[in-house]
Amino acid sequence: MTDQAVAAAGSRQFFGRQRELKALRADIERTGLDTLTGRKAPRARVLLIAGKPGSGRSALADELAAGLADRYPDGVFRARLTEPGGDPVPTARAAQELLAALGVAEPPGAGEDELTELVRGALADRRAVLVLDDAVDAEQADPLIPDNPDALVVGVARGPLTGIPDVRPCTLGGLDPKSAIELLTSFTGSVRITVDPQAAETLVEECGGLPAAVVLAGGWLSAQPKASVADLAKRLRGLSGDPLTRTFLLAHDALPATAARILRFLALAPLGRADAHTASALAGCSVSAAATTLADFAALGLVSGGEDGQYEVRAHLVPLLRAQLEERDRPAEVQLARARMLERTVRLLQSCRAVTEPEGSPARRKLAGLPRALRFPSTAAAAAWLDSRRPVLLASARLAVADGELDTLARRLVASLVRALAAHRGAEAAAPELYGLHRLVLDVAERRGLHRERAAALLNLADLDARTGRTKDALLRYRSALDAGRAANDPYATGRAMESVGGSYQELGDWQRAGDWYGRALAQRLARDERADQARLYARLGAVQTYAGRYGEALRSWRAAAAGYRRLSDLPGYARALSEAARVQEYAGRPEESLRTCEEAVEWARRAQDTRLQAALQLRLADTLDRLGDPAAAGLHRSAAERLLETEPPACEIRSGSVED
Repeated sequence: MTDQAVAAAGSRQFFGRQRELKALRADIERTGLDTLTGRKAPRARVLLIAGKPGSGRSALADELAAGLADRYPDGVFRARLTEPGGDPVPTARAAQELLAALGVAEPPGAGEDELTELVRGALADRRAVLVLDDAVDAEQADPLIPDNPDALVVGVARGPLTGIPDVRPCTLGGLDPKSAIELLTSFTGSVRITVDPQAAETLVEECGGLPAAVVLAGGWLSAQPKASVADLAKRLRGLSGDPLTRTFLLAHDALPATAARILRFLALAPLGRADAHTASALAGCSVSAAATTLADFAALGLVSGGEDGQYEVRAHLVPLLRAQLEERDRPAEVQLARARMLERTVRLLQSCRAVTEPEGSPARRKLAGLPRALRFPSTAAAAAWLDSRRPVLLASARLAVADGELDTLARRLVASLVRALAAHRGAEAAAPELYGLHRLVLDVAERRGLHRERAAALLNLADLDARTGRTKDALLRYRSALDAGRAANDPYATGRAMESVGGSYQELGDWQRAGDWYGRALAQRLARDERADQARLYARLGAVQTYAGRYGEALRSWRAAAAGYRRLSDLPGYARALSEAARVQEYAGRPEESLRTCEEAVEWARRAQDTRLQAALQLRLADTLDRLGDPAAAGLHRSAAERLLETEPPACEIRSGSVED
């Protein structure tokens, strides 16, 4: 977490700021009034902690939230609103992370307004604390504030959030000297401070009382056991710049050359987070050496975390690291490091997916040939890694696409991430992430003029739109996919797009256009002699013709579908098509023919040994017999269906009516 005060031992400690904590707690009790009505505001109380990076803003917000656990029992939820490098986080992305923490399902492809509304809804009845860390402005934070006076929002920003009413910022300066020296002592031990207390006071003055600068000074002293506190204060006086820049340069320059290079390259880590694999790939060193170096950085106060193998570069250091990277490392080396990191991520994702494959499969054989460091011991371990690294992996994909010079790697990374997410979480559960990833593929395809990839991305996005009820959006994307498929001369994409356009019109109830597009797709499949697709399209054509009341055409289509399924030896498909033909015959006023066709469908379902289909068709047959005035025979068929169902677990509800796929 940014700006967090840490002890050398790595345990969480907090120093000073008691006056600020008291003022913030008192502000919670203050009655907030709506400026228009003069009544108590219906929204959550917003507290603001303002200060420059490195002033301990986030640490104070965390300390405040931790002390309010009893008062807000529904938990603390956090969203970072600025990337480590300083770019604002889109509000939609912040909302997605909050929804994941809140356990709320995110509709794939949802826009910012829908996502923020879901966040506010999830917090509407919770006594919870929402920490909005490093907000850029009020417009970014305001949509996330819940309409719930029983919730509390703690904002962290550089200055006032003008536009959010009734907010008085708690502005942070430096730590008081006593607290700053206590923070310094947590790194150096008490002896070096007590032997020269005046030098310690001078040192924290050189640091401006800024917690981040004191942490770096303490880390430098802990790594230089023979250096005195006075010596460090003298060194700092000899440098120009603000306290944070001076202490950072001393810390960086005191590192061995290899470690300093690894530190600079951590500025490339997505979200500022790195594990041993990331650091190893960036620096071109072994995984074990990278792990040791990261642990050393944590002891020096340069990174935080490490409990699960993931470390986070302190956000206020990222701009300084980037400046050093630009000054000391050649652009070609930086780009090579970025490429190595992405390639390592691709291989880990491939390994993560391969472990889900059966033993003896080609993927598992390929997995066995990978270095041990790239292999996961079990499916559970791979799933846990994927879940814990999900935000970083998604950020890696975004950065790879935004780079513009590593598009081949970017496409491989996105494809590997899509497969890993689908393998471990399932396409339905991973749909929100998949939607964003397909958008990235579309960005690359459009930039590079890759028509085939553009068609595939549009089809995938349209499928997700269709599944979430955005049928008109799906229709537009399917038609764009058709254009891209034609440009790529890709018969699969064009056929799939035409059929999907038909499906969209069917969903919209436009039977005429649906039938027209199914007919176009069918013509293509007939020309290519793709028999399974032909049978399916005859069935879809028969369905819309039935809905449109064109029973003669519908019956011909269903008979053609039945013939196609029979040629394919697809007995369940043949039985279903016969059943739908029987339904059309009944609608057309030919009940006796319908009865014979339905009986034939039951027999073929029995031959296919599809018990549930046979039961569904028996119920259909019973309904037909009822309408023909033979309740006794209808009862026999219903009894037969019940006996069949007794032998099968209730996978789904079976009703009389359509049994079309």
